[in-house]
Amino acid sequence: MSARFNMATVHSAAYKAGIGMEAALQNSFLSPIQKELIKIRASQINGCAFCLDMHTKDALKYGETPQRIFLLNAWREATELYTEEEQIIIAIAEEITLISQKGLSEETYQKAKALFSESQIADIIMAAVSINMWNRIAISTHLPVGG
Repeated sequence: MSARFNMATVHSAAYKAGIGMEAALQNSFLSPIQKELIKIRASQINGCAFCLDMHTKDALKYGETPQRIFLLNAWREATELYTEEEQIIIAIAEEITLISQKGLSEETYQKAKALFSESQIADIIMAAVSINMWNRIAISTHLPVGG
C-alpha cells in the first residue's frame, strides 16, 4: 500500500490544530506510559499499523514492559498486570474508540469518578480523542509503518 499524501502539508492548518491538542495533553496528569497505553489500545482497535509501531516503540522507551504491551488487547483477562487506574483509563479509551457501540458507559464513568477528578477524566477523554484522530489520518492517507 503506497502513501497517498502528506496531511501536514496538504491541510496544514488542521494538522497544526491536532499538534496543538497533543501539546495541551503534555500538561495532563497522565504519565507517559498511561498515554501510550491509551494510544496503543485505540490503535489496536482501529487497526492502525503506523500508530501501533510508533507507540509501542515509545512505550518501551518510557519503560513499559513487552509483556504488558503484548497483553494489552486482553487486559480484562490479565488484570494483575494493570493497576486499577490503568484499567479504567484503558476502558475509557476503548469505549470512546468504539463510540458507536455505546459511548462512554455510565458504569465506566462512575468508576472513573471514584478515582479521578473531572479534569483528569477530561484529560483521559482528550487523549483518546486525539489518538483516534491520528489513527484516522494515518489509515486514510496510508502512512507507511516506520515512516
